[in-house]
Amino acid sequence: MSGLSRVSIIGLGTMGHGIAQTFAMAGCDVIGFDDVQAAGDSLHDRIRQNLRDFVAAELFPADQVDGVLKRITVADSEANAVRDSQFVTEVIREDLAAKQELFARLEPFVSGDTILASNSSTFPISQSGARLKRPERAVVTHWFNPPHIVPTVEVVGSPQTNEATIRATLELLRRSGKLAIRINQELPGFLVNRVQIAVMREVWDLLDRGVASVEDIDAAIQGSMGFRLAALGPLRIHDFGGLDVQTAVYRNLTPEIAAGTTVPATVQRIVDAGHHGFKTGQGFYHYSPESAEQVRSDRDQRYLSLLKLFHQRNSAKDES
Repeated sequence: MSGLSRVSIIGLGTMGHGIAQTFAMAGCDVIGFDDVQAAGDSLHDRIRQNLRDFVAAELFPADQVDGVLKRITVADSEANAVRDSQFVTEVIREDLAAKQELFARLEPFVSGDTILASNSSTFPISQSGARLKRPERAVVTHWFNPPHIVPTVEVVGSPQTNEATIRATLELLRRSGKLAIRINQELPGFLVNRVQIAVMREVWDLLDRGVASVEDIDAAIQGSMGFRLAALGPLRIHDFGGLDVQTAVYRNLTPEIAAGTTVPATVQRIVDAGHHGFKTGQGFYHYSPESAEQVRSDRDQRYLSLLKLFHQRNSAKDES
């Protein structure tokens, strides 16, 4: 399984196109498929724009853009997309039955040692790959949006996943420039999403109670917790704060923070009104058709600036 170089992506939407780009930038031949024809038809244009952003941020050489795009092709069927592939990842909707059915359809078309990966945000591979005849070659690779920019990818096996699958997946992702993190236990939501949900619950509760406005909540977190987390990570922050202080704060505040399991009314009303965020033009904020592309571009430019700092920090570590 070492030296994986032929990768297939099933699902070419918001996440899939960025994952395809990442592997192609690493020199892999990438074959994609999406049952929505528009997703396949627009794939190269979307990736080209992403690559232009990388070039503008001085994170990728302009003379290699065309080479990346040439390494990406769109197949006319799932079977043709995965045939002869060494590594297949599904990036379809977060629906357990749909993922199970997809893996069952794909398995007959791949070789016995092809790795089958799921980009699920919540479902362990023992669930999404439950119908596989060879579960030892199945694994979760959980990327974060936008996947071509955010460094971390969680790698989570099941009790049936063999060590060769885990090692080959970690090697492929690290060769692709990703911070591949091995998660040692299979559990719903893995590591990062469990932390994010804990934060989300409290943030939504504070908004529901009118403690601060949408804008002020975002600004407060950006300028404090978010600022420090990007530099150090949570456990090192706790070390600097003093574990004696941190344990006291924990005991004092945990009885006071949100512990419910239902969505707060304020957020549920927004969703019930059909406002799902950026993709519908309205969520906590409003995104007009005229401003949407600029908002997305501004987001990516901020992320790319952080990515440059991330690479600079890691390069300094490697040299020390």
